[in-house]
Amino acid sequence: MVFVEMSKRKYTKGLRADQQHQTHLKIVEAAIALHAEVGPLQTTISAIADRAGVQRLTIYRHFPEEHELLDVSLARWFDLNPPPDPQEWRASVAPVDWGIAILSMLYQYYSETAQMWAQYDRDRGCIAVLDGKMAKFDGYLEMLAIDVLVHQPGARQKAKLCQAVARHALQFSTWQSLSQTGLDTVEMAALMDDWLHKCPLS
Repeated sequence: MVFVEMSKRKYTKGLRADQQHQTHLKIVEAAIALHAEVGPLQTTISAIADRAGVQRLTIYRHFPEEHELLDVSLARWFDLNPPPDPQEWRASVAPVDWGIAILSMLYQYYSETAQMWAQYDRDRGCIAVLDGKMAKFDGYLEMLAIDVLVHQPGARQKAKLCQAVARHALQFSTWQSLSQTGLDTVEMAALMDDWLHKCPLS
């Protein structure tokens, strides 16, 4: 009889933990959906509660500090939508083609995640947690800026104008602007890669 009661208690605790996890996930997914629709800055706890089908108090139980929910939501979104892995070109693409390969992969990534990137890019200056996460992505782009120039002669790699073009080519805002002209991903990447090859040294 004691064994049965212990088993029931373990089952109940396990069920409760699973329900808590599901609620936690629903809240995070609701936050992510709203971030994509209206942006993190305009996303309220009330709106998240409505979307997740829970009470506001439930959200505060799971995330006592509001920045915790944003932090977890950002981490979840980036886990589900990682940018191109440098190994994709470093392991299988000749260095002379790194520029076009990187731009093609990154622009395809921006194309697939544009709705959220537009919101993040707009709101980052107003939200410290978001800006911190975006700063890490800025560091990733700095690494890519080195890789896109790796096949260029040394003088071109070090030239400030060429470095500026490389950084500009990798920005979401650059992709966003080019996408409005009707160019497809391959055409955009080819255009910017050509610019990298022809930018003046001074």
